[in-house]
Amino acid sequence: MPDLPYRNFRFLVEFDGLVQAGFSECSGFGSNLEVIEYREGGDPANVRKFPGMASYPDITLKNGVSNSHDLYDWHVEVLDGEITRRQGSIILLDELGQEAVRWNFFQGWPSKWEGPALNATGKEVAIQSLTISVERLVKA
Repeated sequence: MPDLPYRNFRFLVEFDGLVQAGFSECSGFGSNLEVIEYREGGDPANVRKFPGMASYPDITLKNGVSNSHDLYDWHVEVLDGEITRRQGSIILLDELGQEAVRWNFFQGWPSKWEGPALNATGKEVAIQSLTISVERLVKA
């Protein structure tokens, strides 16, 4: 019997080995390779394609606004010119809450913070988002 795929709602995010709990969403992480097109002089009908530089999209984290200011304070440090880069992990958990898959990112720093949408007639949780720019991401 084949293994069942993991569910997308059980995950943790770590920065420098410390778990940051309570994210409602983590998205955007992946990798891209630049495509370099090249035409050889002896083959005018076809373009050859080679892999170029790798790039890694920004990671977006969303969570409810609370009394914890650690990630917001990190963003303010960067705004003030103190660029502190951190390593981190996105950890997908299995149905028993055990680590199933880990993606490690490197040289991350917060490039964007977005406050919650507020509505006087609303009843939802106030959600903020933090965008982390990374230089590399690997599946462990």
